[in-house]
Amino acid sequence: MKLLKPTWVNHNGKPIFSVDIHPDGTKFATGGQGQDSGKVVIWNMAPVLKEEDEKNENIPKMLCQMDNHLACVNCVRWSNNGVYLASGGDDKLIMVWKRAAYIGPSTVFGSSSKLTNVEQWRCVSILRSHSGDVMDVAWSPHDAWLASCSVDNTVVIWNAVKFPEILATLKGHSGLVKGLTWDPVGKYIASQADDRSLKVWRTMDWQLETSITKPFDECGGTTHVLRLSWSPDGHYLVSAHAMNNSGPTAQIIERDGWKTNMDFVGHRKAVTVVKFNPKIFKKKQKNGSSTKSSC
Repeated sequence: MKLLKPTWVNHNGKPIFSVDIHPDGTKFATGGQGQDSGKVVIWNMAPVLKEEDEKNENIPKMLCQMDNHLACVNCVRWSNNGVYLASGGDDKLIMVWKRAAYIGPSTVFGSSSKLTNVEQWRCVSILRSHSGDVMDVAWSPHDAWLASCSVDNTVVIWNAVKFPEILATLKGHSGLVKGLTWDPVGKYIASQADDRSLKVWRTMDWQLETSITKPFDECGGTTHVLRLSWSPDGHYLVSAHAMNNSGPTAQIIERDGWKTNMDFVGHRKAVTVVKFNPKIFKKKQKNGSSTKSSC
């Protein structure tokens, strides 16, 4: 099967730095550079999945375009319940978007009148605390918290039930923090930075649980992002940009004792993003029943 990139998913030739699929699979968001600002676009998934829908002019491809960010958008993330979209950018801001009731077509500012927003998404909260570019944002498992990290070396935990309240500012990294991931059980949050460390923080008291450095000792050079990922069962944490025998790897960190005995090899250049499939697969036996969870 040949995978074709839909050419119509673009920011008019400007770079796209982030993509996230809505939890219900019907739409996806992209974030990146706009004309002279940051751009967030929400797209319809149907024309990506079905060629007939792609050719049907009555089925919209773009659902909404938001140009509120003052500078490039580095990350877009849907909340787990799909109600909110968070975006973070080089303007040091995090914007939280929510779909508004439809009030009739509104044209996108500064475009030809043909381009109209099919859905209305409005900014319901602007979160200000970071003193540098926001590199990553992440919603906690039950959307109680929103975390953001920045080149100001900090991670900020926001109370997602009472924006813009800040619950904690995690300080401990000595370099630009470029990625975040929540433990699916909600006990930890992990961050990765240019200081060649991956830090795991407890959500109970927002204190440091462990700092992992060994797999990153040999890492030279920097990458634009370092987006790590926690497995959906909570057992494994996989880093970006690690090294093994001077080869680039994605380091596997076991929750049990934070052991670092395994890694993913095969890439020729530094790994910048890791993302688990959110679904947990089970191996079926011949008779159709599920095998022991070890499989």
